[in-house]
Amino acid sequence: MLIQENYRIILASKSPRRSQLLTQAGLPFIVKANEVEETYPAAMPVAEVPVFLAQKKARAARGFLESTRDVVLAADSVVILDGEIFEKPVDEADAQRILGRLSGRTHEVITGVCLLTSSREIAFGDLTRVKFGDLSPEEIIHYIRTYQPYDKAGAYAIQEWIGLCKIEKIEGTYANVMGLPVQRVWKALEDILA
Repeated sequence: MLIQENYRIILASKSPRRSQLLTQAGLPFIVKANEVEETYPAAMPVAEVPVFLAQKKARAARGFLESTRDVVLAADSVVILDGEIFEKPVDEADAQRILGRLSGRTHEVITGVCLLTSSREIAFGDLTRVKFGDLSPEEIIHYIRTYQPYDKAGAYAIQEWIGLCKIEKIEGTYANVMGLPVQRVWKALEDILA
């Protein structure tokens, strides 16, 4: 079944990377997102946070549903190392700290996804493990000043210099690290729109 003919996706995210991935997958969509405070309960296990936030974003966009053919798609990605979530860096020093911690280590990227229609909701998380090579202080500064990764969880984007030159291995999907596990989204769309 070509699901593109049977629905309208409302992407509840202003992320240019998520828009890029949906476009490359041939999935038509419009962007309509409400601002949502990305807070979560302090005691929540870190692996559950991205799904919780994706659901929060999707539910905030429920008002954009206009017909039974509409589906809201929301997502949230987190970078986790040693049980700690690494958010978007607040400044250059924070980005240096984050990348210094990730250097030479394997971390997890979990993207939570929520699909919402007028009658159904599907939510799931997808995990990819990413192994960084060693990053020198000079390389970290080069990356931060050249690519300005302040809007990226974990202070990096896999499709930029750091991904090409310093990521040694990934276990899971590349698209998930970019911000959306497209293969799982496709299957979930088939399910929710069946």
